[in-house]
Amino acid sequence: MSALPTTPQPAADPWAELRRHTPARIALGRTGAALPTHEVLRFAAAHAQARDAVHVALDLPALQADLLADGWTATVVHSRAANRDVYLRRPDFGRRLAPDSADALQAAASGPVDLAIVLGDGLSAVALQRHALPLLQALRTALDGRLSLAPPVIATQARVALGDEIGALLQARLVLVLLGERPGLSSPDSLGAYLTHAPRVGCHDAQRNCVSNIRPAGLPPAVAAQRLAWLATEALRRRLTGVGLKDDSATALLGTTGAAP
Repeated sequence: MSALPTTPQPAADPWAELRRHTPARIALGRTGAALPTHEVLRFAAAHAQARDAVHVALDLPALQADLLADGWTATVVHSRAANRDVYLRRPDFGRRLAPDSADALQAAASGPVDLAIVLGDGLSAVALQRHALPLLQALRTALDGRLSLAPPVIATQARVALGDEIGALLQARLVLVLLGERPGLSSPDSLGAYLTHAPRVGCHDAQRNCVSNIRPAGLPPAVAAQRLAWLATEALRRRLTGVGLKDDSATALLGTTGAAP
């Protein structure tokens, strides 16, 4: 009796293996000329998460309590954007402090410090809420007491440049702004870190170093902290940040010296 013919098995989809290694939308499949329903729903959910991240308010009491439990006493300030609507329509308002906040910081300044750290909600308060404390903990370990720190400042309705005014008022040689980044469809909780030497109102982006996508699924806080500690130390040594300061932290961690200033 002859054997029954076997049904040929479909060839393995090479995209399926690649999909395991990236959150990017690849190998989505199709139903006729359209996406499968489950992929349409996944996209809608990701889009909703990104929109929510922009509009959700920072839970200030919870963040302050978390910081205090870890030994950080934070001051809260506000930009000139009175609410989220104004913040989104007037980016310039998010770059300057409200007058009462500026007065309070000036009164609280206790003298020159190496580093002021600003925690800003930015375009994703979710990112700051989730990752600010783990990053601060890792940064404290990485710096190992080598720099003098001002008490952290929590800034609401904040843009990156708000740190320039805060750093100047606190008489800081460096300011580090930890800010919620613009959400993506695969990363609604990405935190960015912006380091500026000699902060003052009017600094521009070419004067900053940026470490972005800080989150467990991106650049882990412990790794970001090592990079930021190296940048801060080198910034003080070379008296600059931005395009003049190349991030050679990976080389330094291997035990070799970076490029000469």
